[in-house]
Amino acid sequence: MKVRAIKTRIFKEGESLEDFISKYVPRLKEGSILVITSKIVALSEKRTAVRGDARAKEKLIRAESEWVRPTKYVWLTLKDGMMMPNAGIDESNGNGKIILLPRDSFKAAEKVRTALKKRLKLKRLGVIITDSRTLPLRAGVVGIAVGYAGIKGVRDYRGKPDIFGRKLVMTRTDVADALASAAVVEMGEGKEQQPLCVIENAPVEFREKILRSELRIALNDDMYRPLFKNV
Repeated sequence: MKVRAIKTRIFKEGESLEDFISKYVPRLKEGSILVITSKIVALSEKRTAVRGDARAKEKLIRAESEWVRPTKYVWLTLKDGMMMPNAGIDESNGNGKIILLPRDSFKAAEKVRTALKKRLKLKRLGVIITDSRTLPLRAGVVGIAVGYAGIKGVRDYRGKPDIFGRKLVMTRTDVADALASAAVVEMGEGKEQQPLCVIENAPVEFREKILRSELRIALNDDMYRPLFKNV
């Protein structure tokens, strides 16, 4: 698998995402996956807010969340079926503004994919929109797919035998988030200015229709449920 980040100029709020991608990704190989940071998707949608005081930030976080709880450092929130700090809003690389998550990252990914398939005459193409997340009891952040199109997001091993013939009961591979994390390692988190990444030869299943809920787990079925008694 080959993962290659693409250096670009600074993306401007309100500009065309498709035109920006066309400039920096003039061609793609059949079977490629284009990875896009959620920041430039949100900027293209003008999903920003003026930075205010702590009270204004709290109000914004609450408005963007389905559930909120204060912690030592951040507001722990539930949004779009995912647990995340501060409803995904971010002040880094915002040039004085707060950047929210895109309105609908799955829809945005499909829109980009449709345009690229038409322009580049491709049949097999994936698009992933990424954000960064922390993991419990682990330092640092990893990439996560907040939306994707054109690929199956999970590989299911349940009911299949392991190398010794034991039937697997729980095992599934989170393909979408694994690819997002690989891309984010290359794209960086600071001033690298690499909001796009191309992945080639990834072991994925391409498909026209994806199931948005395939990576979601109901709260009552989640192994971490005891940590969220008040959700």
